[in-house]
Amino acid sequence: MATLTSHTLNGTDGTHAGEIPVTLTNLTTSTVTFTAQMDEGGRLSENIDAKDIDPDAMYELVFDTAGYWAARNMPAAVTQIALRFAMTDPEGAYHMPVILNPNSYSMWTSR
Repeated sequence: MATLTSHTLNGTDGTHAGEIPVTLTNLTTSTVTFTAQMDEGGRLSENIDAKDIDPDAMYELVFDTAGYWAARNMPAAVTQIALRFAMTDPEGAYHMPVILNPNSYSMWTSR
């Protein structure tokens, strides 16, 4: 079993960016692996069965930030953040933190 985690932070005020909808899709097969929502503290932790991971596939993790910014009355150019990556180890741990702003974002990964 693999674990995919994330933490979203609001770069405009330094708070946790919670309750953002998230979708992980296998781009090779167009199969949605999971849909979830960041918790109130901006954290996500999803376990993925090893049989559902293709080490040769490309995956896309999409954060739907439009509603988050709208709830704060902040016009945003960046209404979705899409991260593309491979999960080469079906038993691996993948961490994808994001600092988001209405018009930009920054991400990194650690394993």
